[in-house]
Amino acid sequence: MNINEYVNLIETELLPNIDLSVFRPFDPIIVENRSHSWRTIGCGNYAGVFFHSSYPDLVVKVYGRNHEELEKEIGVYKKIGSHKSFSRLYAFGENYLILKKLEGITLFNALIKGVQIPKVVIEDIDHGLEYARSVGLNPFDVHGKNVVMFEGRGYIVDVSDFYKQGYCQKWDDLKKAYHKIYRPFLFKYHPPIPFTFVDGIRKGYRMFRKVKRKLEK
Repeated sequence: MNINEYVNLIETELLPNIDLSVFRPFDPIIVENRSHSWRTIGCGNYAGVFFHSSYPDLVVKVYGRNHEELEKEIGVYKKIGSHKSFSRLYAFGENYLILKKLEGITLFNALIKGVQIPKVVIEDIDHGLEYARSVGLNPFDVHGKNVVMFEGRGYIVDVSDFYKQGYCQKWDDLKKAYHKIYRPFLFKYHPPIPFTFVDGIRKGYRMFRKVKRKLEK
């Protein structure tokens, strides 16, 4: 692995050929990728994730806005170090992180494609979150789009909000839905579920939590 060569590819072939913009709150940023050698493999509220086939074990996460969040994520990865449940930070630049690539399908996409989610995946993610707490982090904003399963095991791919304070119940709510709805009714004969339905639940849940927080103030 030659990080310096990888950095050069980022600086010369990726960054000049991408644009990251915001369409609406709560939705991922919009990525315009004009590069012929880099593939967009994901995007969140602040950043896009890109892959180069010459470096199959690495990805680069590029922030399009709010570079303060990038600095905080660097701090989170430094606390995590090397742990099987998480990616690993190898290097960083002014607006990007170089990370270990985690294979797998998100739990969100597993629902859409009808891929069974075994109980051990949920348990693996719980163990990873326990480790994060043990090193002084606060697992925050853990949900079906930032955890993956690969070869029947669970992994956490986004730790960008683990520096935040307070209690986030997204993962606890997802687990409740898994045990009360998914396991008894969907797991055995898992049908594909339309994207619009699953994404509608995601957006509805976020809006419900937002309204509830306002009412509780």
